[in-house]
Amino acid sequence: MERRLHGTKLKHELYSAFSEFDHQLETMVDTRLAEIKALGSVITIEGAGAAYPLKIDSLQQKTGHRKTPKLPMWLLLSAHPATDDEPERAIVWVSDKYRTKFLKLFEEYLSESVAKGNPENWELPEGNPKNRALVANMSSIRNAVLDDLWQSEGAPSKRGKQWWELWLDPIDPDLHTLRAFAEGLKIKLLERALIFSDRTVVWIEAEWSDLEMLLFTQVPLAEIRRPSFIDTLLDLTVDEQGDYVEDLAGRIIPALDTAPAVCHLDSGVARTHVLLADSLAPTDLHSVFSSSGFDVQGHGTSMAGLALYGPLDDLFEGTGLVQLGHRLESVRILPSKQDTQTDPKDYGTVTIQAVATTEATIQRPRVFCMPVSTDPDKPGVPTLWSASVDAMAAGVDIIRNGEQLKLLSAPNHAAAKLIVLSAGNVDSYGQDHRAESDTSAIVDPAQAWNALTVGAHTELAVLPTDPQYSGWTALAERGTLSPHSRTSLLFGQKPWPIKPDICLEGGNVLTDGGQLFEDRHPLLSLTSTGSSHDLSVTSANATSAATAQAARLAALAMGEYPEYWPETIRGLLVHAADWTPEMRAEIDATSTKKQKLALLRRYGWGVPSEKDVLLSSRQAVTLVTQDDFVAFEGKDYKMRRFRLHSLPWPAEALSDIGASDVSLKITLSYFIEPNASRRGWRQKYSYASHGLRFELKNPLESRCAFIRRINRDAENDETSNVNSPSGSVQWLVGPDQRNLGSLHQDIWEGSAQELAACDEIAVYPVGGWWKRNIRKDRLDLPIRYSLIVSLKTPEQGTDLYTPIVTQLEVPIATEIFAT
Repeated sequence: MERRLHGTKLKHELYSAFSEFDHQLETMVDTRLAEIKALGSVITIEGAGAAYPLKIDSLQQKTGHRKTPKLPMWLLLSAHPATDDEPERAIVWVSDKYRTKFLKLFEEYLSESVAKGNPENWELPEGNPKNRALVANMSSIRNAVLDDLWQSEGAPSKRGKQWWELWLDPIDPDLHTLRAFAEGLKIKLLERALIFSDRTVVWIEAEWSDLEMLLFTQVPLAEIRRPSFIDTLLDLTVDEQGDYVEDLAGRIIPALDTAPAVCHLDSGVARTHVLLADSLAPTDLHSVFSSSGFDVQGHGTSMAGLALYGPLDDLFEGTGLVQLGHRLESVRILPSKQDTQTDPKDYGTVTIQAVATTEATIQRPRVFCMPVSTDPDKPGVPTLWSASVDAMAAGVDIIRNGEQLKLLSAPNHAAAKLIVLSAGNVDSYGQDHRAESDTSAIVDPAQAWNALTVGAHTELAVLPTDPQYSGWTALAERGTLSPHSRTSLLFGQKPWPIKPDICLEGGNVLTDGGQLFEDRHPLLSLTSTGSSHDLSVTSANATSAATAQAARLAALAMGEYPEYWPETIRGLLVHAADWTPEMRAEIDATSTKKQKLALLRRYGWGVPSEKDVLLSSRQAVTLVTQDDFVAFEGKDYKMRRFRLHSLPWPAEALSDIGASDVSLKITLSYFIEPNASRRGWRQKYSYASHGLRFELKNPLESRCAFIRRINRDAENDETSNVNSPSGSVQWLVGPDQRNLGSLHQDIWEGSAQELAACDEIAVYPVGGWWKRNIRKDRLDLPIRYSLIVSLKTPEQGTDLYTPIVTQLEVPIATEIFAT
């Protein structure tokens, strides 16, 4: 186009844009925004084509005063590169005070040249018009609209009120004009802002029509974007998530086929997922139905990821190789829509079938993980399902016979199993979330005596950056019970077990402080494998997620200690657990043992860490004993036998500690055989085949006096009398509260000098239905147990490990006593 025609066209378009802006300024901005009316106009300059780019640098100009602050004459707000459908665009703010100067650029282009010569010949350097580099490649100028400032992919959604991300020029660092704008229109502005050297980023909730008024105010709006709040991997695009998954998959070294496995009894597993395929063989994917064992709900796949890796976040951020020590198995026990629905009476039968299926496929160490449950009928009371779990754990073959169970064999120690169950999730949330949990009884079959029952706590309390959650808070405080988790407070007192046994991370819940709750926000949940495609990730939470993580710890312990029994692995996870500081503060604030028991029924024995499960430090040494003996002899079970364990205390090291406090933790874990008959399950000695107890010799107690006390305690227990008052009062829980179920734990706290004289632990039996019913076929059957003892000192420089190891080089006999 001839220079004069081109320049004249642009000049007229610029005049029109300014005039149109002035007209809109008077009609768009109402009295509420009068004080922040625009002091400049916004125009859009379009380029001539991709081959002739706009001279962007010249569209940013400030005054040249040396002694006064430089003021913007015109500013480049944003730019859009040319596409196949759209020309290059530059959005420019022009100060009202310097409009004439900006117009002069086009007038000079029309009337002046940078050198003498023919002004009509653009090809000759001496004939170049002034400002040619800026003006020549412009094709048109128009009044800007808000869409010109949109920078995100796709078109903005203009329906209703929503959050927007505004990028501002930092000429108003305190955001005074934007705050005035928000207040004037009564719209929400997030307090949070990101400050960069050339832009300030804020978030505002408004309708698109509200934002259109920003162009006619002093708010230095440069860009509008769709809000992005990247708090977790799940906030990224699907392609970006896939990049992380593929990177991690390339760093995984799977375990050998003979390694321990976590066997999932759930909705199946999508074994084609790249993070699961090498750890779950096709031959280890089963179903109790005629259809495939592939995941029908997504739940099983997310649990499998947690059981194999734990939460994936840290692994995604890492760069090193990941050596796995265990594998996966799966049996789908939840029906699809096409499968026949399971009769509730057959839940136990289905579980037995699932366990048998995987055990018949391959022999390897395994832990069964079943985060599947149903609502309890009578809290704490055994059911056909929970009794089936107890029987399987003890190695007893059973079948359902109507409303009863039929025993097909006596307990077989070689067939014992570790079964990990979820405590179950609450049905609703309230601001007093612990009250919701305490009045929500642990689900069936998680009341099973021999199972490891897992509740959920949470350390996740970070709030999302998404402004839609502005003013929201995490429902549970860090280190306390997860709002998802159930408890066993409704179990009452004796004889039902303390459940859960342990807690692991189950996530938190967001609340607006009223009636709104967000129970699965990714930031307050755990990242795991998804089932929608082979690279998908998802969020997982609640007691199912906690149970999968517990099963992982059990499988790791099986790999580390292949000689340990299932009873021992269960005991080890509970023994390794510690209450968080917040939990312990609650427990220490109680004044009675009964109150402490109530908190145990909420938190179990606390939260185990992988390190504590697998290792003993020099300040916290753990001793593990596995033993068996015939508990009763004589045709009427009248002769009682018990074990007496001598403890290899480092007397010299304890003497050096002196009066300083030490803590002794004792865990006794064993499996009982459940009574096949449902009659009398509420009676103290009618459900369990037998019971075991432990007791520690007191500092001033002779061995003979200790043995007499053990005999008296055993008789008192069976006759429901109170325990002997001669026992130590330094137990945290005490025998009245700890002797429930088939796993007993307590903590003795006192001086090192006192503990040095407490050098023996007795393990003794009390009667159950074997003795009560005088079962002749169980009379000479040995019972086995695991006794786990740890000694902990607060002194960092005290080495208890070395002297104990030295002491253990001399064999220490476990003595058998009969009464």
